[in-house]
Amino acid sequence: MNDLASASRIAQTAAFALPAATPTALGFYEPALAKLRALIQSHIAEGRYPGAQIALARHGQLALFETFGDAAIGRTANADTLWLLFSNTKVLSASSIWALVEDGKLSFFDRVAEHLPEFAQHGKGDITIAQLISHRAGFPSADCTPAAWTDHQEMRRQVCDFKLEWAPGTRLQYHGRSAFWVAAAVVEEITGVDYRDFLRQRVIEPLGLGRELYVGMPDTEHARAAAIYEPDASGTKGAQQLLKQENTPEARRAGTPSGGGYATARAMAAFYQMLLNGGRLNGQRIFSKRLIEFVTRNHTGDMHDYGMDMPMHRGLGVHTRGDTVRIRGLGGIASPRTFGHGGVGSSYCWGDPDSGVSFAYITNSRVPDPWHSRRLDLVANIVHSAID
Repeated sequence: MNDLASASRIAQTAAFALPAATPTALGFYEPALAKLRALIQSHIAEGRYPGAQIALARHGQLALFETFGDAAIGRTANADTLWLLFSNTKVLSASSIWALVEDGKLSFFDRVAEHLPEFAQHGKGDITIAQLISHRAGFPSADCTPAAWTDHQEMRRQVCDFKLEWAPGTRLQYHGRSAFWVAAAVVEEITGVDYRDFLRQRVIEPLGLGRELYVGMPDTEHARAAAIYEPDASGTKGAQQLLKQENTPEARRAGTPSGGGYATARAMAAFYQMLLNGGRLNGQRIFSKRLIEFVTRNHTGDMHDYGMDMPMHRGLGVHTRGDTVRIRGLGGIASPRTFGHGGVGSSYCWGDPDSGVSFAYITNSRVPDPWHSRRLDLVANIVHSAID
């Protein structure tokens, strides 16, 4: 990249939570990053997704922040575009639970039913917070209806009525929506505050990300949202169809705790920089170093995740690379300590404690496997290969 382009990007990011620097100054091999750009551009040219945004940071500085293609078909994406995070939202929601532990209001080893007594029905009385947010609670298929988006008493009623599919703690299986609905109800019971407001006040705004990260998007920001698509059912190459529910104002307002967040890529890279820096960013202490070390630890060993069909090395909100042959999203050549999370068919964000690098890659089409998982490995491995 030429000096003029680098200077332009630094100017665009001058007021952001992370000070900007050139990739070379932060120890990235520019030819590898050129390959990353070319790969993303080839995906868009093939019609795999209309647009994408990436961000790369290291040691508290932003090395790269770039936007590609369309936010909606016919509408060009830009640095201000907000992208649907899908399950990347889970890490943000987990951070509310981490905050309650830090604040002495909760223990990871508390039973959920100690805070939501009616949750004990249907045999759920012994499920712990740690089991809940590491996908071992036993109700992976449960979900809340859209009625719970605006009526949080109804949300609480529905989560307490979830029914077990297997004995808690005996199996690892990704809880796509259910677990973090329960976590949201716990947050509201303990704090007396809407889970979205608590997350914003305790984590998002202190990080300086108030305009670039939303779980529950105000109507005034909806025009910035990228539309989200999936491949057209016809199978025609490059054909995309809008997802019906996710593109509504109601869904954007709802900020569902498992998959309804919106952000820029650089906001997610900054969030992971905070995690890599022991809970601090720009002089703001959000969490303690010990807490971050604990939640990013592998709590499930090499247990097979029956939702992902591989070991996932679950932490308490994130998962780690570990040493198994297969892993999802973080890159096959990643350090075993690399941790992060993805969004279904569309994105991944991660941090590498060994290098201090965080990376966010967000697109706006929910693409199925096997192509999705393969491209994530290609994208992440290019980034890892760029680290000098």
